[in-house]
Amino acid sequence: MTIDTAEFVAIRHRLHREPELAYEERKTGALVAGLLESWGYEVATGVGVTGVIGTLRNGPGARTIGIRADMDALPIVEQTGAEYASTVPGAMHACGHDGHTSILLAAAKELAATRRFSGTVRLIFQPAEENGGGARTMLADGLFERFPVDAVFGLHNWPGVPAGEFRFIDGPAMASVDMIIIKIVGRGGHGARPQEAVDPIVTASSLVLALQTVVSRNVDPLDAAVVTVGSIHGGNVPNVIPDSVELQITVRAFSPDVRESIKQRIKALAEAHALSFGAVAEVQAPRGYPVLINHDAENAFARRVAAKHFGESQVGALRPITASEDFAFLLEKRPGAYLFVGNGPSADLHSPKYDFNDEILPIAARYWVALAEDYLGANEEARAA
Repeated sequence: MTIDTAEFVAIRHRLHREPELAYEERKTGALVAGLLESWGYEVATGVGVTGVIGTLRNGPGARTIGIRADMDALPIVEQTGAEYASTVPGAMHACGHDGHTSILLAAAKELAATRRFSGTVRLIFQPAEENGGGARTMLADGLFERFPVDAVFGLHNWPGVPAGEFRFIDGPAMASVDMIIIKIVGRGGHGARPQEAVDPIVTASSLVLALQTVVSRNVDPLDAAVVTVGSIHGGNVPNVIPDSVELQITVRAFSPDVRESIKQRIKALAEAHALSFGAVAEVQAPRGYPVLINHDAENAFARRVAAKHFGESQVGALRPITASEDFAFLLEKRPGAYLFVGNGPSADLHSPKYDFNDEILPIAARYWVALAEDYLGANEEARAA
């Protein structure tokens, strides 16, 4: 393959210097669209607000493969000290989406130059993966109706895995995540006369402890789930009992059934617990990201491609990951798989000291090229090889 590593490392550094948060990826999207058009792709912009779709057709093949990269940055102040560090105050690429975008661009150029496939390649450059639900927004904008695919694939770099090695997870791979907001409404009063008040701080404190039983006493020990109270806000001064306290909670699970049962149990527990203190619990449970479940056939195919082109020694497995990923929305609509490529011994994702490892860019780009070529091979035997 003829991927020019220096060219795409330079693009990656440019994206890193100019990070854009969810649904603000206009410079990034314009760069992506311009490059794709220059290589001969049909390009659609503004899909899901700032998403970009590139389509490349070759030969008589009827199959279409979708490959997705995320483009957005995080609201984090960078501490890498890199020469190409963020120039945007309070924003940085702390998850490697600059790398993911550059990987797919490198693969896009190679696929356009060589055209060793028969069918259609559909490249999905997605906005707002970080808490913005960009995949859901693109679907609402008619992603797969306007740009149909037979299967869709995505990848993420993974710190701690040797650089350039591939990792796969069968079945449920990444947890669902939902936020639950509980407002405990009591009756404020003077701190010197607590008997005249209904103290929402005491109620909320007791509820935090009670929530620790939701998983341990309501979820099968062979299933996995996490309930985290990440935020408590109430009161302003030490001698006044406030009227209300707000708790913000995240719930994670690997089973849709467990996901729903935990949310129902938290709501029931909060309402009953508050009532026992003479307070009221107001519960909001906006729907978050679903469980990311890899499809068996597509995940096995993606693994075969890695082993075939890079060697079995470069391929392995990961345990299911309790972090979440909105690629799950795409896998609810189309068969496909989500895989991981090692970033080496780097800082963890979402750390202000994290940086994408440029050494893995050409490796992952070659993987996307191989995946597309094998998926759009001349016959079923080529795809199974």
